[in-house]
Amino acid sequence: MSQSRVRLPEAAGDDPISGSALALQPEALAAFNRLYGTLWSRGVLDHPSKETARLRNARKTNCVFCKNVRFAKAKEAGLSEEQVEQIRDDYANSDLSPRQKLILRYTDIFLTDPHGLDDSLKKELKAEFSPPELVELTAGLALFMGFSKIAVSLGGMPESLPTFEMPTPE
Repeated sequence: MSQSRVRLPEAAGDDPISGSALALQPEALAAFNRLYGTLWSRGVLDHPSKETARLRNARKTNCVFCKNVRFAKAKEAGLSEEQVEQIRDDYANSDLSPRQKLILRYTDIFLTDPHGLDDSLKKELKAEFSPPELVELTAGLALFMGFSKIAVSLGGMPESLPTFEMPTPE
């Protein structure tokens, strides 16, 4: 387990987040869970698209938990482990769909240089996603990046985890 930079809560809940350092701020954790649940279960963007962006962020931030969890609704909607394995730096040469590759390109730009969003990519995004979908994808990326960086920065996570499925946040 990585060295925790804060003392982890003694009374961990049933899920990994409630046993993490985020639980030291219960009101913030509750607000995050409400927002995250809204994004995942009451949004307009399909689950595999959100999961593709979330997993790319996980690999870029190297969040052990995020890299190994799979949300159930994305799997039920067709995101396979074979596809997940192609969410890597050479995804452009993978068998992923053009939509998935577009999401990954946008995710990389968002995470590394949001000012680098050129007119060509903007045009592709507008052609593929409705404005509400694009807002949801972007808000999701902000949450994925921010909260995975919190988890990585505060430490206390295991060095490795098996891949496992979790219920989609409600």
